[in-house]
Parts: sequence; structure tokens; C-alpha cells
Amino acid sequence: MDSTTQTINQRLTSIKLWPPSKSTRLLLVERMTKNLITPSIFSRKYGLVSKEEAEEDAKQIEDIAFATANQHFEKESDSDGGSAVQIYAKESSRLMLEVLKRGPRMKDGETIASEKVNATREAVFDISGGRRAFIDEEEAEELLKQLRERGSAYTKVCFSNRSFGLEAARVAKPILLSIKDHLKELDLSDFIAGRPEAEALEVMNIFSAALEGCVLRHLNLSNNALGEKGVRAFGSLLRSQNNLEELYLMNDGISEEAARAVSELVPSTEKLRVLHFHNNMTGDEGAIAIAEMLKRSPVLEDFRCSSTRVASEGGVALAEALGNCTNLKKIDLRDNMFGVEAGLALSKAILAFSDLTEIYLSYLNLEDEGAEALAIALKDSAPSLGVLEIAGNDITKKSASALATCIAAKQFLTKLNLAENELKDEGAILIGKALEDGHGKLNEVDMSTNMIRRAGARLLAQIVARKPGFKLLNINGNYISDEGIDEVKDFFKNSPNVLGPLDENDPEGEEDDEEEDADNEDELESRLKGLEIKQDE
Repeated sequence: MDSTTQTINQRLTSIKLWPPSKSTRLLLVERMTKNLITPSIFSRKYGLVSKEEAEEDAKQIEDIAFATANQHFEKESDSDGGSAVQIYAKESSRLMLEVLKRGPRMKDGETIASEKVNATREAVFDISGGRRAFIDEEEAEELLKQLRERGSAYTKVCFSNRSFGLEAARVAKPILLSIKDHLKELDLSDFIAGRPEAEALEVMNIFSAALEGCVLRHLNLSNNALGEKGVRAFGSLLRSQNNLEELYLMNDGISEEAARAVSELVPSTEKLRVLHFHNNMTGDEGAIAIAEMLKRSPVLEDFRCSSTRVASEGGVALAEALGNCTNLKKIDLRDNMFGVEAGLALSKAILAFSDLTEIYLSYLNLEDEGAEALAIALKDSAPSLGVLEIAGNDITKKSASALATCIAAKQFLTKLNLAENELKDEGAILIGKALEDGHGKLNEVDMSTNMIRRAGARLLAQIVARKPGFKLLNINGNYISDEGIDEVKDFFKNSPNVLGPLDENDPEGEEDDEEEDADNEDELESRLKGLEIKQDE
């Protein structure tokens, strides 16, 4: 490509259609106002709105349409904004049609027909897009200008990804005070990054005091390195929350003391549906404090306490408390040090989870005893289970039969992850046979790093290759012979992308096992025949 062509392409790439200029947005409001007051088939049926009503409705429509399109653009920030413009136009048209069908308001402010347009979609004010950076007083004034002017139009506010100092917080304070009665969802994740502790705590105090008394259903305070001091800095806000449905405290330095503070400060979790504590240093004592919250959360549906340094005592406390949460649909406890005892406690709680659809139990040191108990419990519960992850738990072929029986019963599975265990060929064959009948929704199986050789790999490949819509088989990091690799690849010759990479496969395997596995090869081949597996020609 010559330099001239490259320059032209760079210029074309740099053209952005989004966001629209202020004048463009005002022009749209004017046009919608004109359309709303122009006689039409709708006005003859529902009545003609006044100019004052039309102006107010047009502003609300534009606010909502812009917020919706902007959210879309931020998810695809590398695009030119063309799709965001289309959403902006379509949303404006849709909401304008609703106003036309609604007709004019009555004198007491009620609408003649459908709900008010600003109730059709809760509007979002979001400054998280763009670069992650400090904001000063001047920039805060500019960023929050629209929130100051039209705060009542927003029920969801996101200040994530921008670091507020004292000056910026003081700009935000009166605005927050003016809008807090309308707020339903608040995202303050990662909003003090890089600030000295004293300044960060003061900023949190300012926000907390300003927002005290707002009735939130969603609160995200993640990625703020809160610790106990930070949690207590948000005390005024937390103590005033009696209707929370979702609470996120991920990557917040939630120590034992901080967990106790959260449990102490949040007055009610009776309506809590989502509680996430991922990536903290909670430990056993902190887990015991969280368990107290779980006991007060009867409608909880989604619980995440992964990577929180919880060992056996804390794991048992969490498991026993989860037994009260019979509405659970998703549990993520990955990357803790639960051990067998906590695994056994969890297996008892699982029996009550009839609505469970996803369970993540990888890297919990469950071993065979814990894994087998959980498999038996899951077999008799969670009929709609879609995701089962239990990787990295030192599970051997000893537990394979219980796991296979459980898996065979879970006909709605979409994803199965048993990676980084020691199931070997015998375990792989049992798991593969468990997946053979039904399992029409299955799209991903991970059996990587399981000491699997040719026979186990071949059977797994043969079975999942027949599944319609199957997307990924990962058997990397095993001991499959070169001949076995060729056979596996042949099963996926029409869909090579479905087979994951095999760059970490070791055809030689572990030296200590070579003789034993060679002796067992004939036995495994015989077992395959006994299972009546038909091999393709």
C-alpha cells in the first residue's frame, strides 16, 4: 500500500459519526416538537398535544434515545458510530410514536393513554466511556452539565472509570443532592483510582453524605480498594439502603474487618438478588461475616465469592448459609481453599437449589471425596443446570463414575469444564459416554490437562463432534499420541475451528506412567468396544 492510499484510509477511519454535536441534538428536538404538534391520523384519534407538552416530551425522548445509543457506541467504541446513529434515530421514532398514541395530558397531569414516555425506558447517565483518567473541577463541570440540567430524566448513573478528586467531588455534591430522589441504580466503581488515601476517603464521604436516603436497587462500589475505612466512609449511604437488589463489592480490598463492616452497615438484604465479592482478601473470618448476610437474603439468585482467600472454616460457613437461599440460580466460589469439608457442606446445601443454572467450583481443593459428594447432590437437584465448572480440584478416575452419572442427568448443559484434574483415559471415557445421549444444547467441553491419552481423546472427540451447534472441545495439555491427534482431527475435518489448540499436548506423557499406560491401551480399546462405540471409517 503506498503512502497516499494509507493516508486516505487513515482519514476515512478517523471520521466519526458519533456523538452528534449539541446543535444536531437541538435540531432533532425541534423537529420532533414540530411533528408532535402537527395534525395527523393519530391526533384525530388520540388528540393533539400542546406546544408546551410537545417540547417537554421531545426533550425527554432525545435524552433517552441519546443515552441508549451512547451505551451501544461505548460497547463498540472502535466503530465509526454509524450503528449508534441508527439506534438514535430508531429510538427517537419509536418513543415519538408512543407520545402520539398517548395523546395530550389531562389537566391533573395524567396521561390519556399509555404511560409517560420517560417511564418506557429508564435513562442512563454514563461518563465511563473514553480514557481512564483523573478529572478536575473544570472537567467535572463539563461532564456533569447534562446531569445538572436534566437530572430528573435519569434513574441510572455511572461515574465509573473517572477518578474524582476533592474539587470534582464538590462539583458533583449539589448535583447528586438534586437527583437522588430519582436514582435507582448507581455505579461508583473505580471512581477514586490513584488518589491518596486521605483524599479518596474524603471523596467517598462527600458522595455518601450527598446520596444518603436515595432508594437504590443497584449499587456498584467495585474496584475502589475500599478496605474497612472505605466501607465505613460509605456508611451514610449504606445504612440508608433498605431496598437493594444488587450489591457489587469486587476487587475492593474487602478484608475480615471490611466484611464485618459491610454486614453491619447494610440494614436489610431481604430483597437482595445479586451479591458479588470477587477478588478480595476476605479470609475465613470475613466469610463468616458474609455468611450472616446470606442468612438474611432469602431471595438471593446470584452469589459470587471467588478469589477471596476463604479456607475450610469460612467455606463451611458460606455453604451452610447458602442453604437458606433456595432461589439461587448462579453460584461462583472459584479459586478458594475450601477443601473437602467445605465441599461436603456445600453438597448438603445444593439439594435445595432447584432453580440453579450455573455453578462454578473450580480450584477449591475438593479432591475426590468433595467432588463425588457434590456430583451426587447435583444429580438429584438443579434439573436445568447449564454450566458446570469443577476444574483444578485433584479429581481422579475414582470420582469419574459419580461425575458421569450427574452429567448424564443434566440434559440442559451448555458448558462443562473439568480441566486440570487427573481423570485420565478411564475418566474421560466415562464422561464422554455420559454426554453421548441427548445434551442437544452442549457447546463447550474442557478436559484439558487431565493425563488423557489416545483412547479417551478419540472418544470425547467422536461424541461431541456429533452435537449440533457444538463450538469448542479443549483437550490440550494431555498425553495424546501423534496417531491419536490425527484421529481426533479427522472427526473435526468439516469444522476444524471446533477443536481447540493442541500446542501443549505431550505425546510422550510422564515417564513414570509410560509403561503402565502402554499396558492399559489394549484394555481401554476393549472397553471402548464394550461400550459399542462405532468408529467412522
